[in-house]
Amino acid sequence: MSIDVEQLDQFVLVGSAVTLLAILAVRVSSKAGLPSLLIYLLMGVALGESGIGIRFDDVEAAHALGFAALAIILAEGGITTSWREIRPAMRLGLTLATVGVAVSIVVTALGGHYLLGLSWQLAFLLGAVTSPTDAAAVFSVLRVVPLPRRLTGVLEAESGLNDAPTVVVVTLISHGGFSEHPPWLVVLMILGELLLGIVCGLAAGYGGAWLMRRAALPASGLYPLAVLALAFLGYGAAATLHGSGFAAVYIAALVLGNSDLPHRGATRSFTEGAAWLAQIGLFVMLGLLLSPGRISLSTVALALLGGLILTGLARPLSVLVSTGVARLPPAEVLFISWAGLRGAVPVVLTTIPLAAGVAGSERLFDLVFVMVVVYTLLTGPTLAVVARVLGLSRPMDPRSLDLEVAPLERIAADLIQFRIPEESALHGVEIGELRLPHGASVSLLIRDDETLVPEHRTVLRARDVMLVVVPRTLREETERRLEQVSRHGRLAQWLGGE
Repeated sequence: MSIDVEQLDQFVLVGSAVTLLAILAVRVSSKAGLPSLLIYLLMGVALGESGIGIRFDDVEAAHALGFAALAIILAEGGITTSWREIRPAMRLGLTLATVGVAVSIVVTALGGHYLLGLSWQLAFLLGAVTSPTDAAAVFSVLRVVPLPRRLTGVLEAESGLNDAPTVVVVTLISHGGFSEHPPWLVVLMILGELLLGIVCGLAAGYGGAWLMRRAALPASGLYPLAVLALAFLGYGAAATLHGSGFAAVYIAALVLGNSDLPHRGATRSFTEGAAWLAQIGLFVMLGLLLSPGRISLSTVALALLGGLILTGLARPLSVLVSTGVARLPPAEVLFISWAGLRGAVPVVLTTIPLAAGVAGSERLFDLVFVMVVVYTLLTGPTLAVVARVLGLSRPMDPRSLDLEVAPLERIAADLIQFRIPEESALHGVEIGELRLPHGASVSLLIRDDETLVPEHRTVLRARDVMLVVVPRTLREETERRLEQVSRHGRLAQWLGGE
């Protein structure tokens, strides 16, 4: 089908207007504690055949575009994830992404078959597509829920890792792989695809980091493009070799994002923007794919019951089994059980059986869509309340520093800027008493809108703006030291232990 210039102009007009509205929706959703992607889904429904009237029913195109967008989202997640923060939670996160997903699939499938009346294939598909948590939904909600770093790391690691095994399982179920092969062979196939994807991701990540450190590109804007292309190189290599492309792109991006590469700040900003654009386009498209006229009261009732099975039984059991590898307090186990946000990834995964022509896949799509909307509205806004009730919510310390960091690429250093809070114990401390790591230097103070070059005996005051230049290898140590002095003053060496 050809598109004339007038149609292209209309597409640009509608697309730019939808994108701007979606960007503005981020602020509204963050205040309400809702994943903004849920709003994008509903925007797609409003634009669809039951709203404005835009018709979109190309399932194969939705499947291909959905996977491409999901790969971009996973690449951004890997690039922006700090390995130092996520490493202590990686074992539990990996267990939740594999063993936990398996438990959730089985429990949800049993409930789907015996309580919802689905065939065994649809029941297992229901369990498979709804078991993984959604990285974008988890990140957007956790921004407004202050939690201990360990707990946040577990949820982020799980959401970043569980897409890869789930895609393999959903694909096998959709194409009859479980009926054609014995269970032990299916497990080996899944593990083999994941292992191959991880190997390809590591090769693309470490090989790309080695190359980027030695490349002298003529423009700084080329570095973010190169890093994203390297992550997708891992995806393409793994997919060509019949491995997990999603595992490859996430691992490659994780390695690249934590390597000492030129223009890291620009790379992070570029990938964040690309991921937001991919999310907006993806979920608006999925909303267009829905036909609200197909959703009946019986579908809504089955979706509510299925969501109850998933949220009230399958998720808690999967967390309980998975946390055997790590001894967590009961309050944290309960919170992780409630924080299994699905977002829109389950809707993306339902495009696999839709594209494969599985009998009843349209009904499954409608069922999953309603489940995602209803139970995201239930769990998202209540996470802050649940965290407070369980005693996990961290109060905001008025002495905590809000640090802004800018890269200084020519000297492999960073510029840290922050304003000293009113209640901070930094007030009255001399520059020399900060005892920053050797190599870090307070280069400038801004006091009452005037600049001041500090000396060793210069006394800091509340509301001063400090600019600290620090070698990149010492940035984390410098930030910890500044936080300690802000909380405990010049005696932080004795009172402000790790």
